[in-house]
Amino acid sequence: METTTTERRRLFATEKVGGRAVYRLQAATVAAGILLVLYYRATRVPAAGEGRAAWLGMAAAELWFAVYWVITQSVRWCPVRRRTFKNRLAERYKENLPGVDVFVCTADPHAEPPSLVISTILSVMAYNYPSEKISVYLSDDGGSILTFYALWEASMFAKKWLPFCRRYNIEPRSPAAYFSESEGHHNPCSPKEWSFIKNLYEEMRERIDSAVMSGKIPEEIKLKHKGFDEWNSEMTSKNHQPIVQVLIDGKSQNAVDDDGNVLPTLVYMAREKSPQYHHNFKAGALNALIRVSALISDSPVILNVDCDMYSNNSDSIRDALCFFLDEEMSHKIGFVQYPQNYNNMTKNNIYGNSLNVINHVEMRGLDSAGGCLYIGTGCFHRREILCGKKFSKDYKEDWGRGIKERGHENIDEIEEKAKSLATCTYELRTQWGNEIGVKYGCPVEDVITGLAIHCRGWESVYMEPQRAAFVGVAPATLAQTILQHKRWSEGNFTIFLSKHNTFLFGHGKISLQLQMGYCIYGLWAANSLPTIYYVMIPALGLVKGTPLFPEIMSPWATPFIYVFCVKTLYSLYEALLSGDTLKGWWNGQRMWMVKRITSYLYGFIDTIRKLLGLSKMSFEITAKVSDGDEAKRYEQEILEFGSSSPEYVIIATVELLNFVCLVAGLSKIMAGVWNVFLPQVILCGLIVITNIPIYEAMFVRKDKGRIPLPVTLASIGFVMLAFLLPIPPLSSTKCL
Repeated sequence: METTTTERRRLFATEKVGGRAVYRLQAATVAAGILLVLYYRATRVPAAGEGRAAWLGMAAAELWFAVYWVITQSVRWCPVRRRTFKNRLAERYKENLPGVDVFVCTADPHAEPPSLVISTILSVMAYNYPSEKISVYLSDDGGSILTFYALWEASMFAKKWLPFCRRYNIEPRSPAAYFSESEGHHNPCSPKEWSFIKNLYEEMRERIDSAVMSGKIPEEIKLKHKGFDEWNSEMTSKNHQPIVQVLIDGKSQNAVDDDGNVLPTLVYMAREKSPQYHHNFKAGALNALIRVSALISDSPVILNVDCDMYSNNSDSIRDALCFFLDEEMSHKIGFVQYPQNYNNMTKNNIYGNSLNVINHVEMRGLDSAGGCLYIGTGCFHRREILCGKKFSKDYKEDWGRGIKERGHENIDEIEEKAKSLATCTYELRTQWGNEIGVKYGCPVEDVITGLAIHCRGWESVYMEPQRAAFVGVAPATLAQTILQHKRWSEGNFTIFLSKHNTFLFGHGKISLQLQMGYCIYGLWAANSLPTIYYVMIPALGLVKGTPLFPEIMSPWATPFIYVFCVKTLYSLYEALLSGDTLKGWWNGQRMWMVKRITSYLYGFIDTIRKLLGLSKMSFEITAKVSDGDEAKRYEQEILEFGSSSPEYVIIATVELLNFVCLVAGLSKIMAGVWNVFLPQVILCGLIVITNIPIYEAMFVRKDKGRIPLPVTLASIGFVMLAFLLPIPPLSSTKCL
């Protein structure tokens, strides 16, 4: 009876994911197969001058893949899923809920269009939560008057949009997403009202887009808010004074919507920028927001979202609070992370950007180990923990303190005080970016910050509701995809090679399982070298007459075949279970190789260069827009190249090399040596078949997105140079 009563008090439940017996059986057999492969490599090393270097290279690559495979199993052993009870939350706390500060970051009005940003802003203003307890902050690192203008327009539109959302309980509450999804579908409101709100939104969006295209704000608009006076002709995105403007003051009697309900507080912030000071990219912006918001609202809960990641579920705050306010477990929980979902994915995931397996498998596995990663968006933090508080069993959060009382200060005085918190010099000789706030010195500030929170003793939870909590925009071209994964892999590899390496920094603080889980992403970049070796050297071995695998009829071929087949089938099973299509999984196999030989290779090289002091850290924004032709090809699931980028030369070279070597290998098989070289022919053949769209882009397509002729010619030259590599022939008896 006591257990039942306890369970009834709980605001969330943790459930183990099924199917672990089958998984563990396949994992055990694959592990046995891997050991046999490594034993085979170690006991059949050829003599010097008979291809020993190539053989040892294959052994090293396979050893690396084996180690990495073991690491990836850490998140598959016992994954969990979470379920919340929002009805219990409502019964227990009624409206006595904590305030929530929402942080949205943008940096470039051209890469991140302001019309896209304000749809996100409006979606988080419209949560199913008391409006007086929501404060929304936009950090504009570009310091653009265009972004401020867009936010001012949003503050006006919110007076009609928020009542509309509440009246009909609509989802999603991003106007751009809602009107796109609801076109032609049944709507709870009358057609007249729906059309009225839609027209208001489209007119606002057109005004914003026109201002962005012209680069100017109409003079009559500038007279409508004092904030426009902050800008002058000498300001640039990299050199400007701090700007803090409260567009909606939630404590003001005038801050009401058309139904007379209180509006959420809405604040614009552009921290000071100067060429003389390093601004620490997004991490610096988030830390400035922490300080500014502490002065204005000081809510105990902070949500941060990317500017393109709109709220798709109006109950997300209440779901998160089920963890923070649970009487049994809340004292352990530092942050609640939601998955990263996208609304612009093609049916078959042409660029492998869906993150389905990461969301549905790996993050759940990390959750079971004591904490999923903080991924920089869609995450609810407890303010004190984000600011560096260490775990204590006796610690209890004061959730009832509500929104900060203002005293006798007026809003103008508060804005001036807030500006002093967003200057370039405020953090000098302080612990901001080190012990306090979001950590500096890493391109993936989110991951290293989450790791620090875990190592201070806090746990995190991963919440994946049936209706996605946040939905954003995935890269829609190959170049954008390569850039994004280059930044991710570089940042995570930087952590791995730093003092924050999870095996060192996390030793004795977090479980070994969680340490290994972090390393799945920390070693993305390091995967590039063995992958490049494996997709090139066996192919060249066909031309040089160097067999690098056991003969197909040899018993030693069995573990190679078994490991490859079972791992591939289990990968397919995970993908289909996570929502991918069969073709989507196939596209993912192509992108798996493409990212390893480009994004991860560049990430590896840049990380090493930074460690050697040959370059400095940079932060590259992934563009959220594509031109019309690119967008059309994306919808048709046609790979986008179009430029003569060095990464395209790498891709074309690897694919052309495998094609030429496959032809050479087939000729050897026809000559009667099929038993010796068939495994290498199969490997080359699989690479060629998987990458047929790349050959089409090289030799068949005529559109602007094809691989340019200079890239093809360069790849032909590199293939010819590759054939000059000295790989001595190896006696086939060594491969029995």
